[in-house]
Amino acid sequence: MRAATQGVRLTVYLLASASFVSIADEDYSEQPFYPNGASNAVSITFDDGRHSQLDIGVPILNKHGIKATFYVSRDNVVARLPDWQKVVANGHEIGNHTTSHVCTGNFQWLRKQNKGLEQTSLDWLRKDIEQTNIYIEKHLKVKPRSFAYPCGNTFVGRGQNVKSYVPMVATLFESGRTWLDETANDPTYTDFAQLTGIRIDGMSFDEIKQLLDLLRFRNSWVILAGHDVGKKGPYTVDSVALAQLIIYLKQPKNGYWLDTVDNITKHIKKNRAPIK
Repeated sequence: MRAATQGVRLTVYLLASASFVSIADEDYSEQPFYPNGASNAVSITFDDGRHSQLDIGVPILNKHGIKATFYVSRDNVVARLPDWQKVVANGHEIGNHTTSHVCTGNFQWLRKQNKGLEQTSLDWLRKDIEQTNIYIEKHLKVKPRSFAYPCGNTFVGRGQNVKSYVPMVATLFESGRTWLDETANDPTYTDFAQLTGIRIDGMSFDEIKQLLDLLRFRNSWVILAGHDVGKKGPYTVDSVALAQLIIYLKQPKNGYWLDTVDNITKHIKKNRAPIK
C-alpha cells in the first residue's frame, strides 16, 4: 500500500510540474555555464548525520569517487566522531543542521523533547546554530559554510509575531537549503540563503531520473536531499537507487556536473551577473 501511495504522489507531482517545464527556457546553445561543458549541476545531500549515512551511504559515494554534502546535527556527530572525521578526510562537505533540530511544533514527537519553532526566538536559535558551528570547527576541523533548515522550516514565532531566520542564516553561512521544494535553482536568480531541496527518500532510480528530467531547464542546479540510506522508505534513500543515480550523473554524455553544495555555490557566485 505504501509503495502504491508513493507512486500516486509521484505521478501527481510529475503532472503538476509538467506545466512549469513547458514554459522553461530549454535553449542549450549558449556556452555552458558549468565546468567541463556540463549543462546542469547536481548536489547530493543528506540531513541529520544519521548512522546509516556512515555505514551505507559513504561507502557508496567513496566507491564512485563522488563528494556529497552532509548537514549534520551536533549530537549525531558526537556519537560517532571518528567516523565523521573520516568523512571529512575523504573530501565530503559538512554543513550545519543545528544542535536541537527544532521544527514546527505540529510534529507532536518534537514537542515532547523541545519547544516548536512557534515557541522559540531568533536569539535562542542563533545560539543553537552557533553551538553546532563551534563543535564542528573544533572536532572536525572545518568551518561549516552551508546550512540546511530542519524540516525546511525557516521561521520562529506565531501569527503576527512570526519572524524569518533566513537573514540570520545569510549572515552565518554562504548558503541555506530548504526542503520539499518543487523546482530546481536557477543560478542566474537563486537566493543562496534559500536554495531549493528536492526530496529523494523512498524513490527508485527511475523516479529520481524522471524528476531530474523535469527539473532540467537551462543551467538548473538540482539539490537532492535525503536522510537514512538503505532499503527505501519514507525517510530513507534506497542504496541501490543511489548507486544507479551516481553512475548516471557521472556519465559525461548526460551533461551533469556533480559536486558539493559549497563548491557549486562558489562557482555560481563567481560567475553569475549581478541581479537587478
